[in-house]
Amino acid sequence: MDRKKKIFELAKQMGIIRPRDVEEAGIPREYLLRLYRKGDLTRVGRGLYALSDSLTSESVTLAEVAKRVPNAVVCLLSALQFHNLTTQISPRVWIAIENGKWKPTFDYPPIEVVRFSDRAFNFGVEEHKVDRVPVKVYSPAKTVADCFKFRSKIGLDVALESLRETWRSRKATMDQLWEAAKVSRVANVMRPYLEALT
Repeated sequence: MDRKKKIFELAKQMGIIRPRDVEEAGIPREYLLRLYRKGDLTRVGRGLYALSDSLTSESVTLAEVAKRVPNAVVCLLSALQFHNLTTQISPRVWIAIENGKWKPTFDYPPIEVVRFSDRAFNFGVEEHKVDRVPVKVYSPAKTVADCFKFRSKIGLDVALESLRETWRSRKATMDQLWEAAKVSRVANVMRPYLEALT
């Protein structure tokens, strides 16, 4: 298989590719740049390339961020948008990283970073494919609990809307919401609102 075909095959499989992915396949990274200059590939971000006609999802920025920061988890407003649980539109991609880990910095897409302890970071993580890129996103229940935890950052109104929408759309059970509230250490804050639902 020639190098061009091999790069196209990689892009089909992975959705978004980096120069590192091409080098791991035994192809010099210059070939990636040549295909981009010829218009065979689209640059979706610095060092991120895709087949020109392949990116269809509204959540393509989530895929870009997942490629750049594979250990991060999409959270808060971005997770609410992903699960269709809010009317809010965030200009930034909200991601969670573990306490003590390196904080990513890049211009595009713009990101908002929050930190979690080990247990809270690893709880409720779901993996979804966005344009064939694996993206980690918190579950609806965990996202609601996090919204209450970070209500000073995103607003209590957003946290309440997320709870109402999650309950109305049956995307989480009462048990799941309670468990997430305990892990995120907001059970006392959420208790009156959860009790009002039943």
